[in-house]
This record gives sequence, structure tokens and C-alpha cells, in this order.
Amino acid sequence: MIRFREKVAYGFGDMSSSMFWKIFGMYLLYFYTDVFGLAPAVAGTMFLITRAWDSVIDPVIGVISDRTHSRWGKFRPYLLWGAVPFAIIGVLTFAVFDLSPTGKLIYAYVTYTLMMMVYSAVNVPYASLLGVMTADPKERTSLSSYRMFFAYLGSFISLALVEPLVNFFTNLGDTPSAARGWVCMVAVIGTLCAILFFLCFKGTKERITQISKEKSSVWEDLKDLCKNYPWWILLGAGIAALIFNSIRDGATIYYFKYYVTQSETTTPLGWMMTWSSLYLIVGQAANMLGVALAAPVANKIGKKATYVISMAVATVLSIIFYGFSADQLVWIFVFQALISICAGSIFPLLWSMYADIADYSEWKTGRRATGLIFSSSSMSQKLGWTLGGAVTGWLLGYYGFEANAVQGDEAIHGIRMMLSYLPAIGTALSVIFISFYPLSERRVKKITEELQARRVEEKA
Repeated sequence: MIRFREKVAYGFGDMSSSMFWKIFGMYLLYFYTDVFGLAPAVAGTMFLITRAWDSVIDPVIGVISDRTHSRWGKFRPYLLWGAVPFAIIGVLTFAVFDLSPTGKLIYAYVTYTLMMMVYSAVNVPYASLLGVMTADPKERTSLSSYRMFFAYLGSFISLALVEPLVNFFTNLGDTPSAARGWVCMVAVIGTLCAILFFLCFKGTKERITQISKEKSSVWEDLKDLCKNYPWWILLGAGIAALIFNSIRDGATIYYFKYYVTQSETTTPLGWMMTWSSLYLIVGQAANMLGVALAAPVANKIGKKATYVISMAVATVLSIIFYGFSADQLVWIFVFQALISICAGSIFPLLWSMYADIADYSEWKTGRRATGLIFSSSSMSQKLGWTLGGAVTGWLLGYYGFEANAVQGDEAIHGIRMMLSYLPAIGTALSVIFISFYPLSERRVKKITEELQARRVEEKA
């Protein structure tokens, strides 16, 4: 039985990751186009190239962490070693220098690539940690729920802080500077992220070791992974779900700045909170509610059924979203909450399913490659955001978007599509993938019992 304190410590890890990840997903494209000075299509292509490369790094990190041996275990050391570089490179990603257009593009490629590689070096081992903290499937779902609750809490805090901090540091001093505002904001949040990683490292424990003492080769691990049918299904479902999230998130600021509010940028809360920021915060609060509902609902009807229902409802609601006019703010926010509840409920299920797949692989092959399997979760996350971020930038360019200008009808139509029909394609694909997932609760329980029996025999 995992104690409450350890579950909270485990949640701190994704709280840290999500604070930065949400800034990248929500604000980085906007930062590149409206502050840094890149064209949207150029930024979209950069996302595709850098993230595609970084997705290849994830399995490499998984293989390395599987073969790591230290007094802290296989996966926890990476939380300790990666915390400070994670914060520092995040700050460099949002730094603005007086460079030529080509120099800016090169700088963006280099810093963003480094940021995603450091993210992998910390997040892949962190995700893998779930597979070795406990063998109990229900405890894994509980840990996943804590993880996602704190992830969304981190996103909530991050979104609540970003614009106030940017505004504060922008106007600090005699001359306002948006560049100073953004880099100082990331420095503050990056420091908090590093502290949370240290707390996660200190408060968690690795308990499960591989049954077989024989060392497997990387080639054997990769062959096992390629033959793991449930892994392929989760990979596809995860990529599709994250395309849904990344397109909606990446287009949100444009939706409010150029369609909903146009010249009016602040809410009744004043300069501290724009409509887009309030919209994103409502989404994070609703995500947290979805996470809280995931475990009890999944325990009653199963992980697969819970996932299918959530994504099917999100598909329908997203399609309806297109019909809202700019003055229908109440309905816009209500549907944001409903869609976000659905989206929030699926990710604890995905992480728990990855842990089940690690057991399934060990049960079938006699070899455990937890890091490699969990690296696919990070890889699907990167690929989903890669495709979603690239498509968002390309679509803005395709529909004729021009930064800091009044948009034409075609650009407004495109921005509205990115909050409705286009992300709905991702949820529909995710439903199709997960409908083929073969590991029921009964089968996972049987696999767990057999693995436990093997471990007892191995120790005897």
C-alpha cells in the first residue's frame, strides 16, 4: 500500500513537468510569432523538425534508464540530475537577443531542441517510475490519478502566473520590455519546477525489480516492444489525444485575441487576467475534476469503457463549439469546462495502462523493459504535440494570419476551426485506437498474480 505522502511526492514530478509543458503548449507559438518575430509557418515547421528528432531520443533515454544502477534506483536519479538543467534551458528558450532573422531561427532551433531533450531525460524516467513503485493495478490507477491531478494543478498555477508575471516584469523599470517580461517569468516558474523535481526524488521509492537476472540486449528489448500489440494501440491513442489537446491549446490565445475580444483584452478581473488566460484556467480546473472522476468510474466500468465514452463525448462537444459567436462567452466557457473534464479523465488511464503493458511484456517474454515502454508515453506526447503544433502554425499561415493585425474572415474561420472540428478529428481517432485495446481488468489481474508467483519462486 502506497502512503498518501509518497503519492503526493510522485505527483510533484508531473506538476513540475506540466508547468513548463503548459507554457510551451499555450504560449510558445504566440511568443515566437508576436514577441520573438518568427513567421507562424516557419515556427510550425521548426516544431515538426525539432520534436520529431526529440521523439527518437525518448526510447534512447528509456533504454539507458533501464540499464542504470545506482543507490537511488534506476529512474529516480534522473529527477535529481536533471532538475537544474531543466530550469536553465527553459529560461534560454524564452530569451530574446538582437539577432538577424536567420540567427533567430537558428537560436530557436537550438534552444528548443535542447529543451525537449532535457525534458525527455527527466520525464521518461519519471514516467517509468510508476511501473516500479507498485505491482497493484488499482494502486497504479491511484498513482496515475495523483500524477495527473498534480499535473493539472501545476498547469493551473502556471497559467494563473504567466500573464501577471509577464506584465509585472515587462513594466518593471523605466522602459517596458516584453522580452524581459517573458524571460523573467520563465525564470521564476523554472525555479519552482526544479524544487518540485527534488521533492519528487526525495519522497518516492522503487520497489519492483526484474524477475530474471539475465541481462537482455537492446535489440531484444526493441523486438519485444515491436511485438507488443497493446503498446502500439496506446501509442496511437496517445498521439491522437495529444493532437486534440495541442491544437486547441495552441489556438486559444489567437481565438480570444483576434475573434472573441479583439480590442478588449482584459476580463472583469482587470489587467491581471485576460479572457484567454481565464479560459485556460477554467480548462485546467475542469481537467482536475476529470482526473478525480477517472479512478472511481474506471473501477466500476473499466479503463477502456471510461476512455471511449470520454473521448466520444469530447468529439461531439468540440464539433458543437464551432457554432458559438464571439459574444456567447458563457457557452464558450461552459463547453470549455465540459470538454476539459473529458480530456482530463483519459490521461490517468493511459499512464496506468502503460504500467499494465510493462507487466504484460514481462509476463510474455520474461524480460522487463519498463523505461523503454514508458518512453513511448513520452514519445506519443512529443509526437502529438509535434503534429498539433506544426499543424497549428501551418494552418495560421494557410488561412492568412498576420500577427498583431486585424484578421480577415478566412483567418477567423481557420482559428475557429482549430478550437472545434480539427481537434475533434484527434478525439475520434483516439476512440478508434482504444477500442482495440485487449487488456481487460480481469486479464491484468491474472497477469499480476502470475508475476507475483514467479517473483516468490525466484527468491526461494
